[in-house]
Amino acid sequence: MPTSRKDRLDRIAADGAFDVAVVGGGINGIGVFRELALQGLRVLLVERSDFCSGCSAAPSRMIHGGLRYLENGELSLVKESLAERDDLLRTASHMVRPLPTAIPIVTVFSGLLNAAASFLSGSEGRPARRGALPIKIGLTLYDLLTGKRRALAGHTFRGRQPTREQWPDLADDVRFSASYFDAWISHPERLGLELVADAEAIGPTSVALNYTTLDRSPDGSYRLVDMAGGGSWPVSAGVIINATGAWLDDTKATLSDDEAAGERLVEGTKGSHLVLNNPEVLQALRGHMLYYENADRRICIAFPYLGRVLAGATDIRVDRATRVRCEVDERDYILESLRGLFPGIAIDVADVVYSFSGIRPLPRSAHAFTGRISRGHATRRIEGSPVQICMIGGKWTTFRAFAEQACDEALAILGKPRVRDSKGLAIGGGKDFPAAEGELERRFVRDLGVDAARAAHLASHYGTHGAAVHASCSARADDTPLVAGCPYTRAEIAYLVEHEQVVHLADMAMRRTDLAITGQLTPALLDALADVVGEALGWTSERRAQERATLVVDLENYHGVCLASAGDQSERSEACA
Repeated sequence: MPTSRKDRLDRIAADGAFDVAVVGGGINGIGVFRELALQGLRVLLVERSDFCSGCSAAPSRMIHGGLRYLENGELSLVKESLAERDDLLRTASHMVRPLPTAIPIVTVFSGLLNAAASFLSGSEGRPARRGALPIKIGLTLYDLLTGKRRALAGHTFRGRQPTREQWPDLADDVRFSASYFDAWISHPERLGLELVADAEAIGPTSVALNYTTLDRSPDGSYRLVDMAGGGSWPVSAGVIINATGAWLDDTKATLSDDEAAGERLVEGTKGSHLVLNNPEVLQALRGHMLYYENADRRICIAFPYLGRVLAGATDIRVDRATRVRCEVDERDYILESLRGLFPGIAIDVADVVYSFSGIRPLPRSAHAFTGRISRGHATRRIEGSPVQICMIGGKWTTFRAFAEQACDEALAILGKPRVRDSKGLAIGGGKDFPAAEGELERRFVRDLGVDAARAAHLASHYGTHGAAVHASCSARADDTPLVAGCPYTRAEIAYLVEHEQVVHLADMAMRRTDLAITGQLTPALLDALADVVGEALGWTSERRAQERATLVVDLENYHGVCLASAGDQSERSEACA
């Protein structure tokens, strides 16, 4: 039987003493939770909202080495990122896949001196347009940094004619193109949930809870507060790890009396992305991510994502940590960059089916150009009883390495040895994932008796765990689609409620499934989803209506989705502008 929220809270009520308390259930907090559980420690993970619902739900969905970080001279970060990318390609093959990437190039020598100055002396200014020569140098170095363990093919260059043949819709001034491989992640929030489940299985005395906070009393003691159901319980820990990202400084101040707690360690830049339903742009990408410069020299991306086009991103400095959304000017900036990339294709606001935005938690920096701020990671120790370890910076790709670093620091404080490494350890449904493309889908068709579409859905969402999901669904009375044409079934949604710590309807619509981000939600589908989730959680009709209404407002205010007119994209976009 799956462990319920009540079971988890009862275990804390019975014994609130932990070796380590991790505050923040984004990807870095989840990563260090797993890392510590691997060492046999009893660990508590506390997240005030849902797991991977903040910045960890708003990444570019790239798992990459960070080609542009070379321009800043961050070789060690790029090398580490490439190693972690390759590790995720092996350990999470069900969600992390190779991404062929192309760079459209307009000039030959432009940017060479600027790039050299940035690389050698850490120039703070805005970069010049990157020409073929500096890009060639950068890609060669990118390949070299992967070393002998390279998991993906090296780069190639094309002249004008081959480039036009491959991407005929590109702007006329594109003279060359360079291609290389990175990777992308299909469901980052789901991978975070699988890491949580793995950690609790590895360390059954450890507990992870969403919608909870760790509050410090005036006498210095701590209590776990349940924000969903009410109640609080005393807890203690030998070490606290602060993994709250952009909120790190606020959290640090509330959890410690040390004078250093007042020093600000992080700042944020806001990144926004769009998901578009534009078949012409999808076709024009030819299965590649295009990694291109906008007019202001900022890097933009566009790549195929779950049958849609994911495009971004903005990079705007923000003064304080708060929930953010893609504003109209950011949306227009991204759309205009796409129009410059494909001038012959009509790209309209009505194509946008979803937008998302998050604050990147970066180390404090004096750089005027936000692209120069390091995406590296570091820890900072705050003395006290207990000691607080702050996780500063970091990026999705390097979460495991960052977690390893923070774990080792906690082990040193506790006087405990490292007993197990996470490098190469399969994540969730990535365990025993077959290397041959399409093999798992064929196996599901053969062994489970499902059709090819259902097999592909199970494999892409759950990996090798898809067989267990199917078995649970088959045992339930109603395994019909939520609505006609929906890839998720009613029994599947009930399974996710029982196994993946669902508390609110938004958890299901935006993080346990891809219904929201791919623009599949309609009023009828939302009604069906609320019915199944509500039945599984014992909600009253009033609670179901409240959860539905809250989600509708949230989608409109923060994601540009108006379900009042969800059947028509043009009406939806105009209403949500």
